[in-house]
Amino acid sequence: MRLVLLGAPGSGKGTQGAVLAAHFDIPHVSSGELLRGHVATGSELGRRVRTFLAHGELVPDDLVVDVVRDAIASAGDAGGHVLDGFPRTLAQAKCAFDLAAPTVAIADAVIYLDVPDDVARERLTGRAQTDRVDDAPAVIEQRLEVFHAETAPLLRFYEQSGLLVTVAAEKPVDVVTAAILDALTERQR
Repeated sequence: MRLVLLGAPGSGKGTQGAVLAAHFDIPHVSSGELLRGHVATGSELGRRVRTFLAHGELVPDDLVVDVVRDAIASAGDAGGHVLDGFPRTLAQAKCAFDLAAPTVAIADAVIYLDVPDDVARERLTGRAQTDRVDDAPAVIEQRLEVFHAETAPLLRFYEQSGLLVTVAAEKPVDVVTAAILDALTERQR
C-alpha cells in the first residue's frame, strides 16, 4: 500500500501516518520529522532548514527532496509507504512521481485530512513540544496561510488524477482512522 497524507498543520498527519503504517506494516516517512531531525543534529542542511521552519514557511522543494529521497527509496523496497508531509507543492508532487517511477511506486491513494482552521490552531497551540519551532504561536497563522496557498492546489491535482480521498479529521483519532480504512476499502471494490 502506498499512501500520501495531505492536510493542514495540526490535521493529524503524523498521528494517522503512524497508525496507518502500523496497520499496513509499511514505513511511515514524515518529511517534517526528517527535517526536524536535521535541525536537531545541527547538520548543514538543518541550519538551512531551521530558518524556514521558524518562520512557518515551506522548505524549498530541492531541500525537501534531498531529505526524503533515500527514505522514499527505502520505503519502496519495503513494499509501500505512508508519506506524511511530502509532497506539499505541485513541484514536489512531480518530483515524487519521478522518484517513484523506476519502481512504479505511484500512490494508491492520497488521503486529505480535512480539518477546519480553528481546530488546527487549537491542536497546534495545545502541543507541548518546546523543540518544535514551527509550533510557536507566532508561526501558526503563517503555516496555515502557506498551506492554503501552496498545498491546497494539490487537492485539485490529486482529485483530477482520481487518487484523492477526503476524510473529516476533526473527530477523535480512532474515528478518523476507521473512516480512512473504510474509504480505502471502498476504493478497492
